[in-house]
Amino acid sequence: MLTVNQLAKSSGVPAHVARYYLRIGLIQPAGQRENGYRVFAARDVALLRFVRMAKQLGYTLNEIGRIISHAEHGESPCPDVREIIRNRIQENRQKIDDMIKLQERMEHAVATWDEMPDGMPDGDSICHLIESVVEQT
Repeated sequence: MLTVNQLAKSSGVPAHVARYYLRIGLIQPAGQRENGYRVFAARDVALLRFVRMAKQLGYTLNEIGRIISHAEHGESPCPDVREIIRNRIQENRQKIDDMIKLQERMEHAVATWDEMPDGMPDGDSICHLIESVVEQT
């Protein structure tokens, strides 16, 4: 049996992360020693490694919990795993497209602003640089 510190060290995660996973119910102690220390089974090392790998692929802790739950109930989590990552790929592509558009707007704005003089707020205008871009879009 392993303490939370031993579990964390064996699985390659910081101890505070292992404690957080315990607090949110992602991992469960196998028991408790007389001194109050929670102890974990050796299989929990593999579980924490699995969590770490899933996080590296972009799965959220809620999604990882659902995947683990399927496995614990003797169900294949693979259909969920595929669906989640396919959706995440689409979401990421949209975010990348949005970031490229933002980058282009920013670069256009800077190029335009380089040709404009500095201005002073006059009661109707706060910053004519930003306002010049907003008025164009």
